[in-house]
Amino acid sequence: MDPPRCIVVSPIIASFVPFLLLLLVSSSVVIPASAGGGGGSNGTAAPFRSAEELRRFQRIKARLARTRDASVKTIQSPDGDVIDCVPTHLQPAFEHPKLRGHKPEREPAERPRSSSGRVDADDRDEEEALPQVWRRSGESCPDGTIPVRRTTEADVLRASSVGRFGMKARGGGGFARRDSTGGGHEHAVGYVSGGQFYGAKASLNVWPAQVASPAEFSLSQIWVISGSFGNDLNTIEAGWQVSPQLYGDNNPRFFTYWTDDAYRETGCYNLHCSGFVQTSSRVAIGAAISPISSYGARQFDITVLIWKDPRQGHWWLQLGSGALIGYWPSSLFTHLGARADMVQFGGEVVNARPAGAPHTPTQMGSGRFPGEGYARAAYFRNVQIVDWDNSLVPAAGLRLLADRPGCYDIAGGSGGAWGTYFYYGGPGRNARCP
Repeated sequence: MDPPRCIVVSPIIASFVPFLLLLLVSSSVVIPASAGGGGGSNGTAAPFRSAEELRRFQRIKARLARTRDASVKTIQSPDGDVIDCVPTHLQPAFEHPKLRGHKPEREPAERPRSSSGRVDADDRDEEEALPQVWRRSGESCPDGTIPVRRTTEADVLRASSVGRFGMKARGGGGFARRDSTGGGHEHAVGYVSGGQFYGAKASLNVWPAQVASPAEFSLSQIWVISGSFGNDLNTIEAGWQVSPQLYGDNNPRFFTYWTDDAYRETGCYNLHCSGFVQTSSRVAIGAAISPISSYGARQFDITVLIWKDPRQGHWWLQLGSGALIGYWPSSLFTHLGARADMVQFGGEVVNARPAGAPHTPTQMGSGRFPGEGYARAAYFRNVQIVDWDNSLVPAAGLRLLADRPGCYDIAGGSGGAWGTYFYYGGPGRNARCP
């Protein structure tokens, strides 16, 4: 299971939001879809659980319309996505009460230094380092704008609750300290805790994980965490995800997430709420990643770096070796306003099957167990943290945890070009996971 001595791995990217079709109940408020207005109406009835849910739907529609109307250019992606080029100062971030009047910050004067003393950036172009499906047409967003993947009313109505659109399910426990009995979330992760952390970095390969139902998802990501695992947990998250409910398809997409109250009311995926300030005009958060890894063939990974700027205090997101995507302002957070006290790397799936039913066959990573190794199992390599001195150092003492190792497992090591690494994942339901 040792990593190969010589590998050629191409960095890549792409992007990812809603949750289940709304269930009709006896108390539902049924409004003709045409009453909602907007594109995509086909005259069918749109179910709402209450008048309040209808009002929330109308507010979401208004927010989506503002973003769409602000666009100065529209790009049709080959995979069906529509990308709106929105002026940077009109992006959704600035609707947040704490960010009114906030102007996008300039790039940090300092980026994290590697153990060799080299600053973690190079002169590679974002387009070369981070290819996305929507860029295949040759179109791009002009400078001074950001690409925003258009969200439709159909996307909103796939959510299990309009009020939770773009957010993780309550009680989801999207972190490893919750076991797999909490909300159906199951993990195979490596983590460090008990210190002061100012960021994290790793390269993770991207796979077309098979997701068994729209109610489930499969993701691989970095978590930067602070606070208690109750009502005040702060997290910043980024990686790739397959979520039919969120995107309406099974493509692996690049995504971001944040919360400052343990996934209760604040934060969201991608740009589905105000908060994350995007600065890149070339990367669309939520867009599909391509190319992706194939079993027994060439492997493709993305390199994700999240770190806290020592001067301004914001948490920046970088992809590849130098492409800055944007930042989470420090004012969004309580505990993460200062530092993180835990960092996690790895996979998460949702098993939506009821207790006692057969386990879901939703895959984590490649759908193969760690023992199959390179080009077969999913991996994280060069797992690092950012220390108090803004230096990238290996994640010493990385602890490995699998909620249900018969379903999804993890195994790691260190040394060579891969530094600290691990393989993880699995098929879900199998002889060891009935």
